[in-house]
Amino acid sequence: MKQSILLDGPKFQITIKRLCQQLIENHGDFSNSAIIGIQPRGIFLANRIAKELKEMLGKDVDTGVLDITFFRDDFRLKGNSPLLANSTQIDFIVEGKNVIFVDDVLWTGRTIRSAMDAIQAFGRSNRIELLCLVDRRFSRQIPIQPDYIGIQVDSIDSQKVIVSWEEVDKEDSIVLITDKK
Repeated sequence: MKQSILLDGPKFQITIKRLCQQLIENHGDFSNSAIIGIQPRGIFLANRIAKELKEMLGKDVDTGVLDITFFRDDFRLKGNSPLLANSTQIDFIVEGKNVIFVDDVLWTGRTIRSAMDAIQAFGRSNRIELLCLVDRRFSRQIPIQPDYIGIQVDSIDSQKVIVSWEEVDKEDSIVLITDKK
């Protein structure tokens, strides 16, 4: 197994700051925009983005957490054991807002398709955008493209992209894992 570090240390934080600058360019003071982290791992990036935006804008930005478990097209296919659901927490009105979905890795696009279905229960947003830390751009099964990208990785399906977060993994890093055969 071969591991290649794609991003870590200060470059990891610089990437998050750059994404926040792009968000501010497009959403201004966020008065009609909201960040929604997709469970389970998108919430770490969403929280970092929200914290950084608060420092830059001097105010809190509407931030929520969305579980897509029961909206997935494969939730009944994950072996014999049922998937464990996570929590959804959206404490603001989505109706008419610009919603930015946040996830760590965009791979097939199926998670984002599920998130678009799930968010409908909270109202009809004005616009939905996608921010991802890693875009595995050649692995799409559904025609979904991110609006904001930390890094792009050209990888094949047998490779894995692992995002580690200081909050739970004790370090910030993005690693590409390749099985040697």
